[in-house]
Amino acid sequence: MASSTQSSSEDQFLCSICLEVFSEPVSTPCGHNFCKRCISQTWFSRVISICPVCKTKFFPRPELCVNNLLSEMVSQLKLDELGKKRRSMDNLVVFSEVQCDVCSEPKLKAVKSCLVCLSSFCESHLQPHLSAPRLKRHQLMEPVDDLEDRMCPTHDQPFKLYCSTDQKTICMMCSVLEHKNHTLVPLKEAFEQEKVSLQQTVAENQHLVEQRRLKVQEITAALELSEREAQRETQQMVKVFSDIMESVQRCLDHHTKVMEQSLSKHKERAQALIQQLQQEMCELEKSSTEAQQLSLSADPLHFLQRCPALPPAGLKDWSSVSFEPQTCEGSVAHALSELETSLSQEFNKFFTQLPPKDRMRRVQQFAVDVTLDPDTAHPQLVLSEDLKQVQHTDVKKELPDYTQRFTYHTMVLGKQSFSSGRFYFEVQVKGKSKWDLGVARDSVKRKRQISLNPKNGFWTIALRNRDEYKACAGPVVDLFPQRPPQKVGVFVDYGAGLVSFYDVDSADLLFSFIGCSFREKLFPFFNPCLNDGGSNSAPLIISDEETESSTITVCEGLK
Repeated sequence: MASSTQSSSEDQFLCSICLEVFSEPVSTPCGHNFCKRCISQTWFSRVISICPVCKTKFFPRPELCVNNLLSEMVSQLKLDELGKKRRSMDNLVVFSEVQCDVCSEPKLKAVKSCLVCLSSFCESHLQPHLSAPRLKRHQLMEPVDDLEDRMCPTHDQPFKLYCSTDQKTICMMCSVLEHKNHTLVPLKEAFEQEKVSLQQTVAENQHLVEQRRLKVQEITAALELSEREAQRETQQMVKVFSDIMESVQRCLDHHTKVMEQSLSKHKERAQALIQQLQQEMCELEKSSTEAQQLSLSADPLHFLQRCPALPPAGLKDWSSVSFEPQTCEGSVAHALSELETSLSQEFNKFFTQLPPKDRMRRVQQFAVDVTLDPDTAHPQLVLSEDLKQVQHTDVKKELPDYTQRFTYHTMVLGKQSFSSGRFYFEVQVKGKSKWDLGVARDSVKRKRQISLNPKNGFWTIALRNRDEYKACAGPVVDLFPQRPPQKVGVFVDYGAGLVSFYDVDSADLLFSFIGCSFREKLFPFFNPCLNDGGSNSAPLIISDEETESSTITVCEGLK
């Protein structure tokens, strides 16, 4: 409805002769409005002037007066239309109408321009160029108002060629005199080529714009995701740290209460001893007074009858009684040890609730660089030069029989030991049919047969017969991973008594020993098992970023 109304309103400003918006609108005596040029041309060759709308006849020809009100309204309409065009067609080049150079006022619209005459002609003034033989040889083109710019200023000839070498328009004389051996193409051909190139450039620019728009969307989406992740992590962090602070406060309250209770009992014993001593002191003082009074007696019988009652009976021998000051030394260390255990429990509680990938990321934060200790390796084991790989061979080497060397089982320990904190390492087990992995305490037996279980100081998992996975928990626990692990991650939280094993590729938890009591140093433990005639000859490989055969990077971690 609004569009229809607007269209009807604009029709009121259209000349009924040219059907365009009024240009210098004038009014006839009959009240109709026309463009001044349109009505002047209509009446130009007529003796009697007739209104094109109502057919009213005027004789003599009336004076046409400019309709000032309509002119102002038309001017405003044109300004509005120009504003609309500028807003909606910013890149549109609008060419002004070219007028005939021969016409007297009012000038008519040119239909052709002549590159020889350097003039533009309306339809009537163009006729000589269409009929006269000499003028027929002139070059005509669509009407333009910049004819002089189309002529070579040096040779006064029209530009007909384009020099690709110098990238400029030239005339025929320029091509002969100044552009020899240059690449020249006709102006129209160059126009077509450049037009295609420009269209390609526009398309490429649009493609680049689209790429950047998509990149903006990508960055915006990533930023929104980062903000959501940061908000989620912050909320989780606030909760975890609140729980930790509550745990710390509970630990402080507990040990403060224990300290107060211990001091209270110590105080009660001291007060009881003091009370007993004071009571005996009173009895002794009373006895001393009686003795002094008795010593003044002159009655032999009375004196002899009372003397056996002195000193008082039932006195305690205090020489064997001692009361040492209560020492509180070690209380803070004990409290901190319990706090560490409590915090480790809080950590494990939070850690077990994480998705597998997050859990893997968190344990990998504690990765340490592990190498093998040659002095602990069984004589039939071969270690790589970088001490990152171990495999079994049938050749038994002559090696010093160190106390720390395994001589019964094909085992080896890592060089690094851990007695606090958390640590993590990864081992590639690809291609093997048997292996044992985990950690062992420093005092394990090394010269005789021994079962791998926590009681004997081993916390390990094992593979047997290519597809039988077990946790050596004593009794053995069968494991059923979703797929055969190619890399196994070992995570230890010494304070919490936790040893966990992971399939690194899937981030699945294979098994956890919990509630362990570690009182010695722990060492990474490896057993590649017998090579079984070559079927189990593949090495165990400790992951390291500098080892080409490794597929997992071990980062520096915190103990």
